[in-house]
Amino acid sequence: MEEELKCPVCGSLFKDPILLPCSHNVCLACARNITVQTPEGETPVQSRASGSSDYDYLDMDKMSLYSETDSGYGSYTPCQLKSPNGVRVFPPVNPHRHCSLTCPLCHRSVSLDERGLRGFPRNRLLEAIVARYQQNRAAASSAAAAAAASSTAVKCQLCDRNPVDATVMCEQCDVFYCNACQQRCHPSRGPLAKHRLVPPRSQAAAPGAAGGGGGQLPPATARKPATCVDHEAENFNMYCYSCKAPVCGKCLEEGKHNKHDVKPLAVMWKQHKCQLSQALNGVSDKAKDAKEFLVQLKNMLQQIQENGVEFEACLVAQCDSLIEALTRQKAKLLTKVTKEKEYKLKVVRDQMTHCTMKLRQTTGMMEFCLEVLKENDPSGFLQISDALIKRVTSSQDQWVKGALEPKVGPEYDLTLNTDSLLQTILMLDFCQVESGPSVPVAPLLQLEKCCTRNNSATLAWRVIAPPGSPIEGYILELDDGNGGQYREVYVGKETVCTVDGLHFNSSYNARVKAYNAIGVGPYSKTVVLKTSDVAWFTFDPTTAHRDIVLSNENQTVSCNSYDDRVVLGTAAFSKGTHYWEVRIDRYDNHPDPAFGVARINTMKDMMLGKDDKAWAMYVDNNRSWFMHNNSHTNRAEGGITKGSTVGVLLDLTNHTLTFYINKEQHGPTAFESLDGVFVPAVSLNRNVQVTLLTGLQVPKNTKQ
Repeated sequence: MEEELKCPVCGSLFKDPILLPCSHNVCLACARNITVQTPEGETPVQSRASGSSDYDYLDMDKMSLYSETDSGYGSYTPCQLKSPNGVRVFPPVNPHRHCSLTCPLCHRSVSLDERGLRGFPRNRLLEAIVARYQQNRAAASSAAAAAAASSTAVKCQLCDRNPVDATVMCEQCDVFYCNACQQRCHPSRGPLAKHRLVPPRSQAAAPGAAGGGGGQLPPATARKPATCVDHEAENFNMYCYSCKAPVCGKCLEEGKHNKHDVKPLAVMWKQHKCQLSQALNGVSDKAKDAKEFLVQLKNMLQQIQENGVEFEACLVAQCDSLIEALTRQKAKLLTKVTKEKEYKLKVVRDQMTHCTMKLRQTTGMMEFCLEVLKENDPSGFLQISDALIKRVTSSQDQWVKGALEPKVGPEYDLTLNTDSLLQTILMLDFCQVESGPSVPVAPLLQLEKCCTRNNSATLAWRVIAPPGSPIEGYILELDDGNGGQYREVYVGKETVCTVDGLHFNSSYNARVKAYNAIGVGPYSKTVVLKTSDVAWFTFDPTTAHRDIVLSNENQTVSCNSYDDRVVLGTAAFSKGTHYWEVRIDRYDNHPDPAFGVARINTMKDMMLGKDDKAWAMYVDNNRSWFMHNNSHTNRAEGGITKGSTVGVLLDLTNHTLTFYINKEQHGPTAFESLDGVFVPAVSLNRNVQVTLLTGLQVPKNTKQ
C-alpha cells in the first residue's frame, strides 16, 4: 500500500496533500513547484521558498490558463524537469502572470482562480491514512527495538514469586503486568475499561526513570469536520451529483446548484461506499486467482525441471547407443533441449514477474481502498470515491481472458526416435531395406489443460505421429469412479474431450490411446480427476412445463398458470451427499409450492409428489407436509414468507431426504430408503417466484 501513499513528484509520503480535478493527489509544497506560466508571459524564474504559506502566493494564484477551447484544460507543455521520484514536473513561475497547474501523472492542466492553491480541496482522508500508516510503522519499529532489548525487559510488579516479563503497562496506574496478573488484577471491563494498556517500556524509557519518558507514540489528532471552501464557517451536509462535490447549506441558498441533482451527504456516502465495496469484490477475486496462478507457475517450474532432467536422461541413453560418429550430433541435440528448457523457464519466470507486479499493485490498491472504507468522513470519501471506483474497475479489467493462463507447458515438443536408424545400421547390406509403418506411440496427457468443473471433466492430450504412420483417431477411457473397470467414453480425431454426467465428489482414472491402420498403440499415463464435492446446477428449460418461465440464467423460476407446474434441475445424483436451497422471491395469496427430488419422467402438470416418481415437501405460510405418491405425512408447523429459504438435503450415502427452512431442519427426516438416480425439482404457480441457490455446504444443525 505504500506506493499509494507516495507523492508522484517528490516520491515521499504525502504531506498536506491536495486533490486535483483529475482526482490525482500532490503535496501542497510540490503543487507550488509544478505551477507553470502560460505562453503569454515571460521566461519563468525561481519562485519563493516552498515552505511559505499558501497566502503568500495569492497574487501568483490569481491567474487563468490559456486554452484553445476555454475549457479549463490546456495543451501547452513547457520545459520539463525531473523530480527525485523520476516523474517529469514543471518549473515554478514568475508572479503576476497567467498560471496553471499540470498533473504530473496524467499531464492534464487546470487554471488557478483567484483563490489560487486554496481552491483545491485538501485530501483529509489521504492525510489521515498517511498519518496512521506512519504511526503503525513507527510502532512496529518500536516493538522490534523492544524485542532486541529483551535483556532489559521489565518484570511484572504483581507476581508473588519469580516475577516474569511484563507484557503490558497501564498508563493510568503506572504498573507493569504479565498476562496472568493483567487478567486477574486489571481486567479490561468495568471501571478499568477506559485505562490505556500499552507495550511495556524499559526502565530507562519508563516515566520517572533517568533519561526522560520517551518511547511512546503521540496519539493521532482528531480531525475537525470538513468545511466548505467558499463558506469556511459552514460544514458540508449535501452532495451535488452534477458537480461531483460536497456542498453546504449556503451554497444551496445562493442558488449555485438550483438545477443540479443534490442529495444528502450521508446517502451518497453510503451509496459510494457500497459501489467501492462491490468493485473491490471483483478485483479481490482476480487477486485470489492471481495468487493461485502464481502457485501454478511455481509448480510448473518444478515440473519443467523434472521433465527436463528426465528428457535429457532419455536423450543421453539414446545417443549413447549410437556409434562414435554420432557423438557430435548428440551434443547438438542436447543443446537444443537445454535451449528449449531455458526458453520455457524464462517465459514462466517473466510471466511470474509480470503477474507478481500486477498482483502487488492490485493488492496495494486494495489495501488503500480498505483503509479508505474505514474512514468515517463522508465528504472526504466522496472527494476520491469516483476515482477509486474507476481505478478498481479498471484494475479488474486488467485481468483479461488469458492473462492467468501459462504461456508455455511443462512438456517438451521434442522427440528423438532412433529405432529406424538402429534398424538400418543392423541391416546394412548391399540392398537397403526401408522400415514400414508402425502403430502410434502413447499419447501424452497435457495436465495443465485437464480440469474438472462440478460433475464434468475435460481432458486434453497430444502425440507426434512418425512419418508414414498417420494417426486416425483416439480412444479415451474412464473407470467408474470407484477404481472399477475402464469404459470407452470417446472415440474420434479430436485431442480435447469433455465428459459430462460424472458423480460428484468422486475420483476418476483416465487414459487415452491412439490408433491407425496398422493397429492400436499403447495407453498414455493414467491421470486422476477429482469432481466437485458441492453440487452446482440450474433449472432445465428443456424438461420444464410450458407454463414455467425461467430467467436469471435459468436460476429464477416463475409460472404463468394458477395450477401447479413442475420444473427440474440440470443435475442428476446417484451417490454422495448434496444440498441446495431455494429462496422465495415473491409470495402472494398464500400458495403452497413444493420442493424436493424426482425421477426425470415425473409428471410436470401437477404438484410435485402427486405421483410415485417424486418426493417433496409442500409448504404454505403456516405449515407443511411431506408428500410422495399423493400420500401426505408428518405435518409440521411453521411456514414460509417472502425472503425465506427452503433447503433440500439429499444424502444418498444414507439414502435419506431432509428439508430445511431458513437453515433450520424442518420436521423429521422426510424420506428413507431412497435409491436410484434423482434430479432436483420444484412445483409452483403464478403466485410464487423462487431463485435456486447452489454450491452450498450442508447445515451443521441437523437433528439426530
